[in-house]
Amino acid sequence: MSGIAGIVDSRGVAYPLYYALHALQHRGQEAAGISTFHEKTFLTHKGPGQLAEVFNEQILSKLLGTVGIGQVLYTQKMHRNKTENIQPLKFSFYGHELSIAVSVALVQNNHKSLHAEYEEKGHIFSTTTDVELIAAMIARELISGEDAEDAFVNVIQRLIGAYAGVAILDGVLYAFRDPLGIKPLCLGKLDTGYIVASESVAIDTLSGTFLHDIVPGKLVIITEEGVSNNQILTADHKAHCVFEYIYTARPDSVIDGVLVYDARRKIGEQLAKHPIKADLVSPVPDSGTAFAIGFTNASGIPYMEGLLKNRYVGRTFIMPAQNLRENAVRMKLNPVRHHINGKSVVLVDDSIVRGTTSLHIVDMMREFGAVEVHMRIGSTPIVSPCYFGVDLPTREELIANNRSIEEICKMIHATSLEYISIDDLVESIGIPREELCMSCSCGDYPLEITTESCCACRKTTPTKKN
Repeated sequence: MSGIAGIVDSRGVAYPLYYALHALQHRGQEAAGISTFHEKTFLTHKGPGQLAEVFNEQILSKLLGTVGIGQVLYTQKMHRNKTENIQPLKFSFYGHELSIAVSVALVQNNHKSLHAEYEEKGHIFSTTTDVELIAAMIARELISGEDAEDAFVNVIQRLIGAYAGVAILDGVLYAFRDPLGIKPLCLGKLDTGYIVASESVAIDTLSGTFLHDIVPGKLVIITEEGVSNNQILTADHKAHCVFEYIYTARPDSVIDGVLVYDARRKIGEQLAKHPIKADLVSPVPDSGTAFAIGFTNASGIPYMEGLLKNRYVGRTFIMPAQNLRENAVRMKLNPVRHHINGKSVVLVDDSIVRGTTSLHIVDMMREFGAVEVHMRIGSTPIVSPCYFGVDLPTREELIANNRSIEEICKMIHATSLEYISIDDLVESIGIPREELCMSCSCGDYPLEITTESCCACRKTTPTKKN
């Protein structure tokens, strides 16, 4: 889920990178970093916390250079609280200078075999991330005599999993995306340069022009002279993450040709197919807002905010510990008593993962006088963990695992509960079912997962260098 950006701009990149990463702050709140290339060396600053905690004007003014990369970091549990994992990572070897930031989740077998191989070759790993592994592989290729582009090509052909990355090697910016397109990545044009970023909102923030989503499996090389492409891998199917459209991405982003806001609004309209008598429709802000507007449009039930959000509290779903998520609910959301007292409320949210947040919200609504709370959910029941970056590590944490909708409804104290169906969700997004990764809804994974059932028919094959 981490947000990444890379910029080439003759006017300097530190401040543009900072603004671009601000637009991506929702993708990661644990740490942030920026690395720029100046006079044949890297100037890097990074640290734990959100961007405003890590950077200030004095720091940014020292990050000179016309090419740079950055990341806002979200990590899974096993990698948390390890400051050495904060990206970008930088390396100097055999006359080369490399800095790299990747949002990555390699499948277990691929990670283990590659990690063991490079340990045998003498690499001593100092982090617990796949990013250092990728960097070690690139370095080995260069030391073996490959040119820069071939080094990236050879490495990417060996990776199996979900990834989108940016790297600077000897002053040249490289960007790459997994062949299934699980992780988003796009390209934009600036007045005097180019930008690659996880979402199009980063381009908008810099008043740039969105050019296109980077084709899955493609390596993009950017210099001040322009952009070149190399299709490294192709797949017989794509597997765009459905959670991007439900929760992860900002609603004003365009992800693989789909405006996220429109997808969420259509999801809300589909949810209104289940008739309900109520006094008002309220979102769980902010990700539930577009769903609720769609629900109101289709049902005719008035839209009114029954919950207001404290804008200075981060997203509870991606907070690193359960007790922090629970404590943050009260700080983050407050019911509007005058709007909901004595009323029947349709409360629209993006998803129910563990169920604890939904329980607290429903109980708060009742505490402030709501007589009925009808939950409507913009995702299907989440029954399987994600191995590609969304932090759902065990089935036991998922409230929908082996439970009926009626049981979940009782557990969260709702009056009624309805989820969107898979067919309605696919129709709302507008991408064919076979082009979406919906493994969290059905356990059908686009890549072979050692401990899970998988869909082995979706294979990737190398594409010869152009």
